[in-house]
Amino acid sequence: MIYYLNIGSNLGNRRDNLHCAVVVLGAAALDGQVSQVVESEPWGFDSDRPFLNVGMMLSSDLQPQQMLDHIHDVERMLGSEAHRDAAGHYVDRLVDIDIMAVDEQVIHTPVLQVPHPHLPEREFFLKPMKDLNPRWRHPVLHLTATEMLQRLQYRNGQHELHLKDGKK
Repeated sequence: MIYYLNIGSNLGNRRDNLHCAVVVLGAAALDGQVSQVVESEPWGFDSDRPFLNVGMMLSSDLQPQQMLDHIHDVERMLGSEAHRDAAGHYVDRLVDIDIMAVDEQVIHTPVLQVPHPHLPEREFFLKPMKDLNPRWRHPVLHLTATEMLQRLQYRNGQHELHLKDGKK
């Protein structure tokens, strides 16, 4: 199976944290590829610590639930604690690894939703996904990462209108 993961960090040496996660995840993979690094503001909570994120595409014989368990083991091994506080709000974290997609599968269990339910809303998911596989299509929305990114940027007012003569 081809897994598309997103690895984020906003505590400590963020680049080293990402590198360690990539190395450990890659050791258990049959093949792998890593996107460029994306810096982003925290999503879903307030913090003065921006995140660095990378996407990782890897081939593995693990089933999706086994991969999720492996990811949680890697997060703990790298020293990452709970991603939410006692009230259920997101908090800063050393390493956060999410499954963005598994091939073009749709999975809905109490502990795993694939594609990630927030994939179309998170630029820091979409930019790495676009780097990893520009032809991948969301199995429900039938959009590429590029198309979802364009929609997101349009909704957020980051678009530019280009006229036929090339002027804005």
